[in-house]
Amino acid sequence: MNIKKLITVFIGLYCLQIGKTNAQQNIQFTQYIFNSLSVNPAYAGYKEEWFVQLGLRAQWLGMEGAPQTATASIDGILDPQDRKMGVGFQITTDKIGAQSSTSATLNYAFRLQLNGEDTQRLSFGLGIGAAQYSLKGGLLTTIQPGDEALPVGNQSDIVPDLRLGIFYNSDYWYLGLSALDIFSGPDKRRDQSSSLNIIRSRHAYMMGGALINVSPELRIRPSLLIKEDFRGPTSADFNTMLIINDKVWIGGSIRTGFNLWKKPTSGMSLSKENSLSGIIQFFVNERFRIGYSYDQVTSALGSSQNGSHEITMGLAFGKVPRSFICPRVF
Repeated sequence: MNIKKLITVFIGLYCLQIGKTNAQQNIQFTQYIFNSLSVNPAYAGYKEEWFVQLGLRAQWLGMEGAPQTATASIDGILDPQDRKMGVGFQITTDKIGAQSSTSATLNYAFRLQLNGEDTQRLSFGLGIGAAQYSLKGGLLTTIQPGDEALPVGNQSDIVPDLRLGIFYNSDYWYLGLSALDIFSGPDKRRDQSSSLNIIRSRHAYMMGGALINVSPELRIRPSLLIKEDFRGPTSADFNTMLIINDKVWIGGSIRTGFNLWKKPTSGMSLSKENSLSGIIQFFVNERFRIGYSYDQVTSALGSSQNGSHEITMGLAFGKVPRSFICPRVF
């Protein structure tokens, strides 16, 4: 069986298991470290200037039906004087095989000033939105033609989305906790319908990082992201970036999985989806930046694909006049 048939059968069988799993892993970008709004609504307004970002990701090149993702976001401060209210909007589209999804989320963050120098803030975030999931039944095939379990036409589901988050930052370290897709999970209406759309499951995130000033020309920014979907292996990203002259960021990431506790899927042979990533970001000027990353899967899937590519572009505007101990690098 060639790769095209294999991936088609895989997607078909995965959809057939929806009655049991009813969920999939959430979308994750390697370059979330440049803008964490996608994993925490409390991040909205952190940069204290309006910031627009576009991200494009092509995953597992060379495999038919491999994921393709695009996202666009904007966030900033509503009250430039006190900088207590952050707001952000994000729209994301994702396609894998016969399934596609489009989600839109409006985020709000209330930011508390913790000290007189205003070098520490504690933010509480709320995100409200919805996601539309679509399935093209005509693209699904099985080993034996004529399987009545597969849909003949297209199917569509709209699911509301609720996100909660908390984010602390100083000029030298940060920590965040968040929960996404809170309205997902068991849904009797979908269980009782004939829809085979794969709905993303609830996710919890913990992220943290620091800034180490080695010299005026060199900074080191280590960070960690832990993602939990309460079903499969827990995912962890370990990242390290070198910041050179505040213009060039270069570094890498290791993504791995582990089991925090026994889950319903613990008895199954689930891949930890280990991967290695190279990341670079370049500031064309103080306002415009471009980022690129390449992921190479180190699991058994690595021999069947040619890696994943991701490009981001960010533009800042309307910066609030303020003296920083160091630039906004989180």
